[in-house]
Amino acid sequence: MGQKSQRSSLARVQRWVVKVGSALVTGNGSGLDRACISAWADQIAGLRKAGRQVTVVSSGAVAEGVKRLGWQQRPRAVYQLQAAAALGQSGLVSTWSEGFAPHHLMTAQVLLTHDDLSDRRRYLNARSALREMLRLGIIPIVNENDTVVTDEIRFGDNDTLAALVANLVEAQGLLILTDQPGMMDSDPRDNPQAELICEARAGDPGLERLCGVSPGELGRGGMLTKVRAAARAARSGAYTVVADGREQQVIEKIAQGEADIGTLFVPDSEPLAARKQWLASHLQVAGELRLDDGAARALREGGKSLLPVGVVGVKGDFSRGDMVVCIDSSGLEVARGLVGYASDEAEMICGRASSELEQVLGYVDEPELIHRDNMVVTG
Repeated sequence: MGQKSQRSSLARVQRWVVKVGSALVTGNGSGLDRACISAWADQIAGLRKAGRQVTVVSSGAVAEGVKRLGWQQRPRAVYQLQAAAALGQSGLVSTWSEGFAPHHLMTAQVLLTHDDLSDRRRYLNARSALREMLRLGIIPIVNENDTVVTDEIRFGDNDTLAALVANLVEAQGLLILTDQPGMMDSDPRDNPQAELICEARAGDPGLERLCGVSPGELGRGGMLTKVRAAARAARSGAYTVVADGREQQVIEKIAQGEADIGTLFVPDSEPLAARKQWLASHLQVAGELRLDDGAARALREGGKSLLPVGVVGVKGDFSRGDMVVCIDSSGLEVARGLVGYASDEAEMICGRASSELEQVLGYVDEPELIHRDNMVVTG
């Protein structure tokens, strides 16, 4: 399928997630850019009028709090970041509400943490609540709950959060608005002839090599996080577009399928089932299982459960039901899933046939270390 037909498919997207970065929302740190937020709200209202659903993931709470406090730069101390987030979040959601008010559209503040999405019940509750808001015509304004999270349990950046929200509400489109025109084929700071990549395959490992890894001063993201977000969004079949949020009518133009704006990341595989998407949303893992080549191949190509006989090493201290990552002999991630045995038991049975488990452990719960229903293949 060519570029034109891929772009034209965006015009058929009925459920969008639109993420706006800190630099855009705060005018590069000069305070909330009310004019831009109002302009984006106008365009989103146009989508709503056409019967399309939109969830907004908005950065900017910490940056706005830093501005209000008169600090010259983003602090490093967690407690200072949390204080800034608490102060800035109220102003951020209020400004978005003001932007939608002329269109008689209601907004709802939704603050999420990684724990909300890693716990199955809370995940389902969040999904139901968000989908009901969309059904009622409400515009959810989503952000990470920076006031309570710590580095150990945070998403890390709102690009990742936006992709997980796209999975959560089963959006067909994710639009990441940034202060760059899209993804370039080289770093424009080093190469003035760098050209925009108009279209790419989500999950293409070659894309990460083109990305710089230094985040912006105001935010925690960068093009690398956007490339990875596109791969995550593709798990639910969503197209991702990374584009310059300062472009006139950018949301409207992209939603209409115009071909010359931003970089389009196209999903190249079938969407994962809802439970698999939930499994894939776990960002923190409790341990690691090293696989032999046969087990890695069985997971990647055959969709098999992971049996103890295919495990050659165990790392970490985990309990039954924790999320662990499976890696191959090269150190590359193969899959992740909910493990059926604690780490000490896993060490005892790794390399053993399932028929030997009762002899080794004194009991047998299940023959697999990770059942395929509790696993998602990631590489």
